Amino acid sequence: MKFKTQFLIDHRNPVIRTGMLLLFIALVIISCSKISRTLPAGLPDNGGLFLPDKFEALVVVDSIGKARHLAVNDNGDIYVKLTFNRAMKGSGGTVGLRDLNKDGRADSIVYFGDYKDIGGSAVGMTIHDGYLYTSTVNQVLKNKLTPGQLVPESKTEVVLTDLDPNVARNWHTTKPLAFDRKGYMYVPFGTPSDAGQDITKYGPIGIPGGKGLDPSPELENHGGIWRFDASKTNQTQKDGYKFATGIRSVVGMVWSPLDDNLYAVMNGIDNFRTIFPDLYTAWQAAVLPSEPLLKVTEGSDFGWPYAYYDHMLKKNVLQPGYGGDGKIIGRASKFDVPVIGFPGHWAPMDVMFYQGNQFPERYKQGAFVAFHGSTDRSPYPQAGYIVCFVPFKNGAPTGEWEVFADGFTGVDTVVNTSDAVYRPMGLATGPDGSLYISESNKGKIWRVMYKGDKKEFSEKQLAGMELRKSRSYIKTPDELKDNLHRGDRLAGSILYNTYCASCHQRDGKGDNSRFPPLAGSEWVTGDKQRLISVILNGLDGEITVNGQSWQGMMPAHAEFLDDHAIASISTYIRQSFGNKAGPVSSLEVAEVRKKSGN
Repeated sequence: MKFKTQFLIDHRNPVIRTGMLLLFIALVIISCSKISRTLPAGLPDNGGLFLPDKFEALVVVDSIGKARHLAVNDNGDIYVKLTFNRAMKGSGGTVGLRDLNKDGRADSIVYFGDYKDIGGSAVGMTIHDGYLYTSTVNQVLKNKLTPGQLVPESKTEVVLTDLDPNVARNWHTTKPLAFDRKGYMYVPFGTPSDAGQDITKYGPIGIPGGKGLDPSPELENHGGIWRFDASKTNQTQKDGYKFATGIRSVVGMVWSPLDDNLYAVMNGIDNFRTIFPDLYTAWQAAVLPSEPLLKVTEGSDFGWPYAYYDHMLKKNVLQPGYGGDGKIIGRASKFDVPVIGFPGHWAPMDVMFYQGNQFPERYKQGAFVAFHGSTDRSPYPQAGYIVCFVPFKNGAPTGEWEVFADGFTGVDTVVNTSDAVYRPMGLATGPDGSLYISESNKGKIWRVMYKGDKKEFSEKQLAGMELRKSRSYIKTPDELKDNLHRGDRLAGSILYNTYCASCHQRDGKGDNSRFPPLAGSEWVTGDKQRLISVILNGLDGEITVNGQSWQGMMPAHAEFLDDHAIASISTYIRQSFGNKAGPVSSLEVAEVRKKSGN
């Protein structure tokens, strides 16, 4: 009792209280310093990644197979779900990774898993309450983790089975998991169709101009998120409760510690140009609809297939299959609005709220999102292929997003999806606060670490990443300049020899009399619009080419050559005869044709 009294007296003493505070600060500094010292060194090039200042990265493992989601255990062991079972033999679809010598790289790599994948969209690798949860397209499985053992020794338990007989052919169904604090598990069921058309007649994509079924029969068992009792096994969809609806396809989902709510990233409708060619230009189809981050509360309805979110208008818009035209709001106004909309077709694959202690505090107030990258933005550059960070303030997104990790593509312009060297897929936090990123092309995993002073972090450290938003696979494409539907040089050479060579000659040097040379001509390599206009509308009168005057007549070709043909001729002559000018696109020809009334 005397000791307690003395403690109270000392505790109230200003000198003692100040000493205790200084001791606490010293312990925190020592602890942070210890964390920094124990982190492995990053690679000089960060494994090819571009990161904010003071962040470093190393490659944990490379080429383990087409990796999807991943999870990191409390002891640092990493578990990765592959797209398919290893070698398609029905086992080994999970990879266990362990760092034995503590250099940050995986030394022990083990393939295991007594399950069979039936489709290529498998995602889901989650650790919850001492269990390793593995998701295939049609099942959720779990194994009790054994302390000290990389590979679980327990029998695999079946938590949930999707009994849909067509589940393997449903492009949009995956089974990522989220767990709340009340003992519930959340699972999405994606939609079989793209835009709500009758799949029994038209297939998943549908037909041009086709109407959507109204009401949509898919919403009974698809297009939403179901809630299940996390303690039960051998469940089917009927054992669950439809928690939210109007959600086309979810690959990444998480329970947020910031506001104790469910968040999901949704993949939007594809193929707008194919399905609605009279309403959407190629550019509109490339950037729409938005791929949003959703705050999913009980009873939420985000409108699929009747509506979609337009991140440029910042509102829901009526889907054309239900009477929309890209502008009409109509019944779309009654649906829930996402917390933030990302550009179309970026394919968000995972979302994670960082709660580690290694990164600056601002990263505890926001979400990381991994984008797999687009496949259907042609004729514009494919886009996405980054990991971004969405800052939150007062529990809600600020409306802006930041490029956090870039460099996965390995190229400046992704013309075809296969051009991207790596495609970001999964996100996870390690026990020391490091961020792990998986990619699906080769199975590479990065570990991202912060090596700076957390207290001195400033917005200046993000400046370099902000500049990366100008890259072709991140920025909003320019409708004309970024159109990759260029003139075909092979077709251009044939057309040139058919329509142009008789005057300008096959070598492009002209006839030294009436018809000027194309080789080295500013009329060819200079202003694109002037060249296009001459081919479209012809030219009569005196001109100067390479310092020499020419008096001749150039016939118009607008009536018998279409936009692509003229683009092809223009591209051919701008890149032949020693000329080294850029290509011409069909859209650029169409713009000049429209101005000239042809």
